Amino acid sequence: MKVFKFGGASVNSVERIQNLASIVQQYSGDPLVIIISAMGKTTNALEKVAEAFFAGDNTEALQLFEVVKQHHLTMAKYLLVKEFNPCLAQLSDFFTEAEWLLHDKPVRGYDYYYDQLVCIGELLSTCIISHYLTECTVQNGWLDVRDLLRTDDNFRDAGIQWDISSEKIRAAINTSTGPSIYITQGFIGATDENESTTLGREGSDYTAAVFANILDAESLTIWKDVEGVMNADPKLFPDASLITELSFTEVIEMAYYGAQVIHPKTIKPLQNKSIPLQVKCFLDPSLPGTTIHGKKNKNLPPIIVLKNNQVLIQLSSKDFSFVGEEHMQHLYRLFGKHKMRPNLIQSGAITVQVCLDHRQDKIDHLAAEASSFLDVQLEKELTLLTIRHYTKDVFEKLTDGKTILLVQRTPETVQCLIRD
Repeated sequence: MKVFKFGGASVNSVERIQNLASIVQQYSGDPLVIIISAMGKTTNALEKVAEAFFAGDNTEALQLFEVVKQHHLTMAKYLLVKEFNPCLAQLSDFFTEAEWLLHDKPVRGYDYYYDQLVCIGELLSTCIISHYLTECTVQNGWLDVRDLLRTDDNFRDAGIQWDISSEKIRAAINTSTGPSIYITQGFIGATDENESTTLGREGSDYTAAVFANILDAESLTIWKDVEGVMNADPKLFPDASLITELSFTEVIEMAYYGAQVIHPKTIKPLQNKSIPLQVKCFLDPSLPGTTIHGKKNKNLPPIIVLKNNQVLIQLSSKDFSFVGEEHMQHLYRLFGKHKMRPNLIQSGAITVQVCLDHRQDKIDHLAAEASSFLDVQLEKELTLLTIRHYTKDVFEKLTDGKTILLVQRTPETVQCLIRD
């Protein structure tokens, strides 16, 4: 059993859906579970629907949803001939599910309605792709993941109930008696009350990892529009190079420092069962991609992560006394209260320097509250540079001509906050 995950970029056009089918055809006959995201910018469009609905503008919400609806109908018309009518019948059920809600009035919190509406994107994309695969003579079973992944009711960031989800997934997916290929959705689940939920950031990758864990998969492959995991963002560093192998630990470290790779919560279900993760390019499946596994890496190149829009908060004691344990405890309570994680923190005798993502509303509130017990100074529009497995030459090249405000080093990692 293998698990594949295709993200929104891989299904955002007729040509890319056809490309997906050509990849899957190479594995027809092999046991395969395919997790698919919403098409392209559908999630963003549905978020606007949810916002309009919650603001009480039903007319605007229905008009915005009509755009989403027509886009998917157009995609289905371009892709399908024999399967169009069966697909249309299934799509109509999902359209009705959303439109029925949009004629109502909000009586619950925004997060609840967000999940009920945004989940439609994955249902629409998988419906069309499942029927297209059937038209390409790739027999498959379509599954509504809301019938399989049981979650709590923490809408927009739901937690999976593993025991009942495991039972449902194992019961639904049986490649010995059913089809060898199953199609289902990422990012969404449902509560005991059959209310749709979403799983938060990188929820589709996480869904794929959960299925791989429960089904004891041979591997998980995440198909992206990049060659694999690079040692730097190729948009910023044209000479970035492919890393063909990475350890689970290294990927978690990269994600912690802000690299847009694989979210740590995706890694955990795989690491627990030693299931390798492959990151492959759907534009050219012949490329080797990156394999992520439990083996320790050797001889990795410098891995470069840049985080822009950073703010440095300098907090000093008001009477030149030491910034002690009581101050720090109070400060960390504020970080927790405002749900902000320091990207870098350095303590001195009377001063603490903290680097954070610049979220204007949160930074202002944090600074105002901290000023009740410390002097506060802010500097904005900074960049945090992190280099894993750094060398002196790479560090000097990347900081040349920059003003370095803060530096921290370990034997493996250097971080510095810089001003252009």
